Amino acid sequence: MANPEFVGLVHMLQATAEAALGDLNAATSSAARDGLLADDRARQTAERSLKLLTMLAEKTRGNLDFTEADLLTGAIGSLRARLDN
Repeated sequence: MANPEFVGLVHMLQATAEAALGDLNAATSSAARDGLLADDRARQTAERSLKLLTMLAEKTRGNLDFTEADLLTGAIGSLRARLDN
């Protein structure tokens, strides 16, 4: 069974990166308000979130259930695709 705190962490990091890339919603509007999404910092914020997710995947390899691993892999793949464009 997926750990709700782990799922929340992955979602938070992904949402922060997506907000930096222009996907604002109610959950990420505070990042914009705090200045994390200013044009000069937006890509840096997204890249930092991707690095954290990648590090999390490396450090937890072999210790996640299928749902957690799938969520983390999907988040990393989605952000890499967006940052490569």
